[in-house]
Amino acid sequence: MADKLNIAIYPGSFDPLTNGHLDIISRASKLFDEVIVGISQSSSSKNYLFSDDERLKLAKKCTKKLINVKPIVFDGLLVDYAVKNNVNVIIRGLRAFSDFESEFQMALMNRKLNTDITTIFLMPHEKYTHISSSIVKEVFSLKGDISDYVSDEVLEALNQKYEKK
Repeated sequence: MADKLNIAIYPGSFDPLTNGHLDIISRASKLFDEVIVGISQSSSSKNYLFSDDERLKLAKKCTKKLINVKPIVFDGLLVDYAVKNNVNVIIRGLRAFSDFESEFQMALMNRKLNTDITTIFLMPHEKYTHISSSIVKEVFSLKGDISDYVSDEVLEALNQKYEKK
């Protein structure tokens, strides 16, 4: 009997993808046979800067050297996607203790929905623990330097996006 393939999903809005996200994705790619970067589909309740397609293209560009990483856009319950795609691990990032409560609640709910899927928490490198996509967008919109916190591809996409505004 063959060993079970360990497939993990790292879900998020990734609007935009930061170097903190990329740090977690890179480290996860060394732990799992396959890592799916699950980009949550746009909804009317959230105001995204980048469209689903733009976020997917950026994720593909930023992870192209990681051969076992597959960015996708998904809709609906994460555990439903996981079951349909043989995913057995959900990866969540923890930047600071303040993230823990909401992430813990989400992990418990996912476990209640499906006990066969395990949530693990990874912390980004300490140099990224104070950043988020929201902070990156805000600092960039005010003409601050975010080059340490996003890839060149994301920086270029932000420049193009804000030139149009």
